Amino acid sequence: MVKTFNYFQPTDIRFGCGRVKEVGDIVAQFGRRCVLVTVPVFGAIEPVIEKVKKSLLDAGVSFVHFDQVIPNPTTDIVTAGAELARSHNVDVVLGLGGGSSIDTAKAIAVEASHRGTSWEYLFFRETQPTDKTFPIIAVTTTSGTGSQVTQVAVITNTKEKRKSAIYNSIIYPRVSIIDPELTLTVPEHITASTGFDVFTHSFEAYIHKNTSPYIEILALEGIRLVAEHLHTAVRDGSNIEARSAISWADTLAGLSIANAGVTLPHGIAMAIGGNCPHVMHGEALAAVYPQFMRFTYPSTIQKFAALARIFKSDLTRATDETVAKVSCSIIDDFLKKNGMYLTLEDLKVPENEIEEIADHTMELPDYTNNPRVATRDEVFKILKKAFRR
Repeated sequence: MVKTFNYFQPTDIRFGCGRVKEVGDIVAQFGRRCVLVTVPVFGAIEPVIEKVKKSLLDAGVSFVHFDQVIPNPTTDIVTAGAELARSHNVDVVLGLGGGSSIDTAKAIAVEASHRGTSWEYLFFRETQPTDKTFPIIAVTTTSGTGSQVTQVAVITNTKEKRKSAIYNSIIYPRVSIIDPELTLTVPEHITASTGFDVFTHSFEAYIHKNTSPYIEILALEGIRLVAEHLHTAVRDGSNIEARSAISWADTLAGLSIANAGVTLPHGIAMAIGGNCPHVMHGEALAAVYPQFMRFTYPSTIQKFAALARIFKSDLTRATDETVAKVSCSIIDDFLKKNGMYLTLEDLKVPENEIEEIADHTMELPDYTNNPRVATRDEVFKILKKAFRR
């Protein structure tokens, strides 16, 4: 019997090569004064930004450009963007870039239209964003976070050494453009790191305690696409077929976590990012995944076996118990193949901060959704093993 579940996705998805040209007309449907949110302009992204600016002008949309986004965007960055948005009386926010740019755009849309800072509207706060939030349009240039189709904006408070999130349906982008051509210039390591994040989103939504038959379909297809195409995208970034496949996998993974969520590794990786903002989210996930796999697989044998058989179709004759165990080494090999078999030591996470990272992990609810719920001491052991193999 099919379990009871809900599924919600309000974002208008515009997927396909060349669709970035539609951005001006799309933004014009929601406002006439836009704040464009991006990272600082550099060589590879400059032509895209100029194309977007021209599209806005052609559609009669005036704009101000906030180009101070950084990886693991901070509350200070969000406040700077919100102040710029307010000073120009904007009525729509356009996030152009990877997850950091889109998350920053979402947080700016909240802070610029409400009292206080974005940090005051985190998922566990009593006060939540209202319908005063400016409409958000997203154009993604990487394939990783799925932020273009989620109700989540991850931000870092460097003073508190914490990474947390706004989580509210009001910050789903109204429209998202996923144009695989925009990902062709993404460097090899970022492709690998964000691509592994796609895998983790799909897999964790698949094993999440709140998953559903609908999510399982989306998540398994996301996993299959990453298994088949990520290495090609890493090795040959100009391969549009591989880039398109990973862009679609990213979208499927985003749709999955928006309706199920993530589990233990994301809670740990968020805590790592809060303490060490220089660590990319995909890198943090890669560092802890080998230990997470071994910790969790005995608690959901069938799903770990299904994962293994996506990567190795010749495992049909072996028992689920045997194949589930093999899934651990399969993901080890997948990480190695894509240059992501990293340790926390490789990522320059101070060993003396592991205790604090374990504590911060328990402040987020992600660990409670894992098939095997970890104690604080078990999280600490996972981190210790992830530090140096």
